[in-house]
Amino acid sequence: MTETKASTDAVKTSGDTAVGASGALSSEHGTTTIAETVVSKIAGIATREVDGVHNLGGGTARAVGMLRERIPGSRTNMAQGVGVEVGETQAAIDLAIVADYGVSIADLAQGIRRNVISAVERMTGLEVTEVNIAVHDIHLEGDDEGDGGATEVPPERRVQ
Repeated sequence: MTETKASTDAVKTSGDTAVGASGALSSEHGTTTIAETVVSKIAGIATREVDGVHNLGGGTARAVGMLRERIPGSRTNMAQGVGVEVGETQAAIDLAIVADYGVSIADLAQGIRRNVISAVERMTGLEVTEVNIAVHDIHLEGDDEGDGGATEVPPERRVQ
């Protein structure tokens, strides 16, 4: 059996997509293509599921995300704060998070890695080679507008 150049090229990455060369992503009946945005969303959702993660993204990404969420009919960007590199059979993931105050960052990072690796590998069949986590900030209760909801009392004015 000889492999042609065309079939070799079929398993190479193309733009923001990756095609599996072996395993669950490829068979004699065809190949499966997984876009980087798919892996980003899976990783973002899996990260948000972990207790102690307040938000994803650096300061600018969170500011843009808050503006986007105020637009009627818009949705939360699940890939915010997530960077991925997808190869033929593997993926590497970079996360930027804001942690809740009082949570052990080492334990939080371990929980995030475990959840993200499990979700991405289970849903895509790609092997996750690394999950890098950058903690950009710590969230304190009462830092954001709306943390207290309707029960929040506006501060008394000091001048008239």
